[in-house]
Amino acid sequence: MKIAYFDCFSGISGDMVLGALIDAGLSLDALMEELNKLDLPDLKLTQERAVRQAIAGTHVKVHFGGRPVGAEDEHHFAPIVPREQPTGALLRTPGASDKHEHHRLEDILSRIEKSRLDKSVQTQSIAIFNRLAQAEAEVHGSPPDQVHLHEVGALDAVVDIVGSVAGLRLLGIEKIYASPLHFGTGFVRCAHGRYPVPVPGVLALCRDVPSVQTDIRSELVTPTGAALITTLACQFGPAPSFVQTAVGYGAGSRSLEQIPNMLRVRIGQQEQTVQRETLHHIEANIDDMNPEVYGYLFERLIEQGARDVYVTPIAMKKGRPAHLLGVLVDQGKSAQITETILAETTTLGVRYHAVERRVLQRTIRQVETEYGTVGVKVGLVGSTQRAAPEYEDCARLARQHSVPLLTVYQAASRAASEE
Repeated sequence: MKIAYFDCFSGISGDMVLGALIDAGLSLDALMEELNKLDLPDLKLTQERAVRQAIAGTHVKVHFGGRPVGAEDEHHFAPIVPREQPTGALLRTPGASDKHEHHRLEDILSRIEKSRLDKSVQTQSIAIFNRLAQAEAEVHGSPPDQVHLHEVGALDAVVDIVGSVAGLRLLGIEKIYASPLHFGTGFVRCAHGRYPVPVPGVLALCRDVPSVQTDIRSELVTPTGAALITTLACQFGPAPSFVQTAVGYGAGSRSLEQIPNMLRVRIGQQEQTVQRETLHHIEANIDDMNPEVYGYLFERLIEQGARDVYVTPIAMKKGRPAHLLGVLVDQGKSAQITETILAETTTLGVRYHAVERRVLQRTIRQVETEYGTVGVKVGLVGSTQRAAPEYEDCARLARQHSVPLLTVYQAASRAASEE
């Protein structure tokens, strides 16, 4: 399995992620080919060598209409503005309209959904933007659908987020890990005035994520960087055991006195048959809810990144029958999952604790059957492979060809075995 470990010793931002990936071997031309699928006018990326305290890395700049945008535009997408304010055309180039143009979250998500990007890139990018909007809405006390992004910040955020997700896919990264995040201190100027560092949006995004508070008077973790890594990383902490094959340094736009302003990414292969990971196990006792709600709840939790969701019949005090809801989730996503459980069920509270899980090394393969293409999850047990066809693919093909589900399932198992 090919993995990436982001060493955030000097924080993280969107342009630093792009720079680190390119420095580790991602082709700028290939990345631009992916970003062009968004049909953004006059978009251009440039890369340049940058040295921060004698460490050389890559600095990436985003240009629209010949004008560079970057870290100084980061907080243009934080504020909430009244819905009645006109949003204008979707993602115009800077200079094509008033500089205070705004865009609703739904405009940006629509642009991504209608693009020619791979479906997996669309899904992950949308998840990151939704997480970013929820955090900003929490800070400003407004619903997520009332978050508006300023013109330049919207363009820059789209490129950083979609570019990072597409770049990881181009590099073949299957799993992402990250170090604890290092925060700076001081103040930064935002659209609403001067905000303390870390800014409120970053703290909302980093709930349940390990962090280190430094005395560096600079913003180290930006909202875009926080949204990217807290959505994509499965675990925060020391680097896992793996065979490193590449390393890249993404340079920030500023030079810092205390440390190199760099984001380091280490890319390599995890060869172990059995892998260890730390997850959060969230539980809630529910005794007064319509059971029909569970189906909808399961769908919501899985969409938000839950690894597993289940209910167990239990008996509570005074003999009351009830259900124990259990959810396994990556540590960085436990806050969002908790909020969904509290909003979508009748429980008044949840409990959670860290659990260690050991899992077989797994990959997803596409196999061809007489009914169509089926994804197959393959696990390695010693030298033996164990294959399990994906239910959704089998169910779709069974309906399409009017054959029993087991017939498609067995065809996919045979194809996987032959390969």
